Amino acid sequence: MKEETLLTTPQVAERLGVTARRVLALIEAGRLPSQQYGRDHLVKESDLKLVEDRKPGRPPKAKTNGATKAKRATKKGKS
Repeated sequence: MKEETLLTTPQVAERLGVTARRVLALIEAGRLPSQQYGRDHLVKESDLKLVEDRKPGRPPKAKTNGATKAKRATKKGKS
């Protein structure tokens, strides 16, 4: 039986090119399975393929109806 290599969150972060906090966010979101031992999360090396093809960075903010908060606040004051 082949033993699976387990990686710590800093090791996973280095391999994926992200921060350890981002790795924890992926784990908390259910996108990266892990096993928790005490306060540490361990990730199977083979599970890294589940998140390797993710889009980098933050998703774009949803656009509003063309009015920003500053514009709306200004309009309220001019009534």
